[in-house]
Amino acid sequence: MLNWKKAASTAVSVAKPASTLVFLPRVFKYMTPTENPVAVGRGMRPLPLIIFASRWLQLPLYLGLIAAQGVYVYHFWVELVHLIEAVFGNQNALKTLVETVGYDINIYSMKGEIVGQKMLQLNETIIMLVVLALIDVVMISNLLIMVIVGGYETFVSRMNLENHPDQPEWLSHVNASVLKVKLATAIIGISSIHLLKTFINANNYSEKVLLWQTLIHVTFLLSALAIAMTDRLMVPGDHEAKKRDGSEHKY
Repeated sequence: MLNWKKAASTAVSVAKPASTLVFLPRVFKYMTPTENPVAVGRGMRPLPLIIFASRWLQLPLYLGLIAAQGVYVYHFWVELVHLIEAVFGNQNALKTLVETVGYDINIYSMKGEIVGQKMLQLNETIIMLVVLALIDVVMISNLLIMVIVGGYETFVSRMNLENHPDQPEWLSHVNASVLKVKLATAIIGISSIHLLKTFINANNYSEKVLLWQTLIHVTFLLSALAIAMTDRLMVPGDHEAKKRDGSEHKY
């Protein structure tokens, strides 16, 4: 039987002074200071070490975003429960949905004065507006996940998810540039949902509001294109190498 204590002591005696020996049951491995994060941290001067450690100040921000996502989950289920109750004839739930999505049930005269109200009932327009609102919540939640996971991985600390079965596909190649493009496309998707809700319920909005929402959406599109083009112009060699290797990721 192999005497591990004797073997380890022998290995330590012949180890190089500049290296740190890591002993495992079946593997002897030398880890240089550049491979050992603890050794690297100890080798830094106090001021750079404090500056580098300041990245952990972002941790409460990401924890706050996690709490905000919990609020969105609660809001999603409240709206879904109201929709189900309205389907089964609950008038209070239907009234709450109408007020939430901004559906106008008033009847106006030619002069724009309110002369009455439509009979409150669940129709296709109300259902579509509620479903779009639920999709909007889901897309914002996806945006929060991108910011939380991608931001923490990029700016705070590695999560070491390389071999995890549930690792997001986009996280394997995430960096600051990729994260900006993905966030821009997510914001465009959210803006599209809001614009669609406005057009479905267009009778409740003035032409000025419709025009400005359309212009804002177009601005988001142009901004995303500008971010993507800037990313390609800043690192053209990297993109060309990925194209040659056939491994370029699509945003």
